[in-house]
Amino acid sequence: MGRWLSNVFRLGLKEFASLASDKVLAFFLVYSFSFAIYTQATGVNTEITNAPIAVVDSDRSALSARIRDGLLKPYFRRPALIDRGDVDRAMDRGIFSFVLDVPPHLEADVVKGRVPALQLNIDATAMTYAGIGGAYVESIVQQETKNYFKARGIEAQFPITAITRALFNPNLEGLWFHAVMEVLEAVSMLSILLVGAAVIRERERGTIEHLLVMPVRASEIVAAKIWANGLVILVATGLSLILIVGTVLKVPIQGSIALFLGGTAVYLFAIASLGILLATIANTMPQFALMALPVFMILNMLSGGFSPLESMPQPLQVAIQVSPAVHYIKFAQSVLYRAAGIDVVWRDIAVLAGLGTVFLSLALSRFRTMLASAR
Repeated sequence: MGRWLSNVFRLGLKEFASLASDKVLAFFLVYSFSFAIYTQATGVNTEITNAPIAVVDSDRSALSARIRDGLLKPYFRRPALIDRGDVDRAMDRGIFSFVLDVPPHLEADVVKGRVPALQLNIDATAMTYAGIGGAYVESIVQQETKNYFKARGIEAQFPITAITRALFNPNLEGLWFHAVMEVLEAVSMLSILLVGAAVIRERERGTIEHLLVMPVRASEIVAAKIWANGLVILVATGLSLILIVGTVLKVPIQGSIALFLGGTAVYLFAIASLGILLATIANTMPQFALMALPVFMILNMLSGGFSPLESMPQPLQVAIQVSPAVHYIKFAQSVLYRAAGIDVVWRDIAVLAGLGTVFLSLALSRFRTMLASAR
């Protein structure tokens, strides 16, 4: 056992030297965990910002003025007052994304306890604005109406008051979500790429023949590639989370970074084993890239990070449980978003360890076959 560990350690040091000599791959690693995360987190904006909006105010009352004044920056531009007959033409020309139609006698009907209807016209070709902006306008109308009742001392007409508080990300800023998710995405992509490239590099440079004449076993070669490349990604993940996400983007980390890195190490074991398995099937780096790209896209799209697992078909929900990305995203979000402890996430870590063992067994079998064919 001592000799096995010694060989794994020394082969791992060789992996560090090999990675350092590959300037392009080293640059891509640094870029993926720094500049790429910053640009993706700040460049993708899912909030409404300066949306053009108009109001058809047929009431001209204090309540309608309050609603109009509630449509403030940075979400909306200053509302324009237009006539009802100009609505269709203005929206067809793309001048406004939203037009709120306030009916006559709105204030009087509200005071008398009637239920007047306001019409919100939305340009649905702006998909982000259509979904999120409509909810913003509805919330503003409700809030301003409630404030109007409160100012008149008749807030008792609202028998139920709903108060929503967000524990993590209280202002619901998309940047907080995107920054963390980009780190998790980089972990998956780079772990497959680095380990797979390490195997392909041995074959393309002919150094696999050197390993064959050395007194080392296939398990030692595979274990060395996993721990060395995994350690590089683990360190890059920790630095990116602290320096880029926490310091530069000022996203607070709710949970334990140590626990997150511990679970990430288990995930790296699983996903790196999958990367070696793919690399043993491909013969060249272009073949490996064409194979790894769809695998990564499927892992990322069906991980539950951007679309809830519950919204997927039931057979697919069962099938993707073999994906380590599903359990890793669940684990990472629990720790980083909700400050969950080991008592909450240990099951996900255990599943990742189990999947890693299965992938490692398959990778070892394929790796031995590859070595035998190279003799």
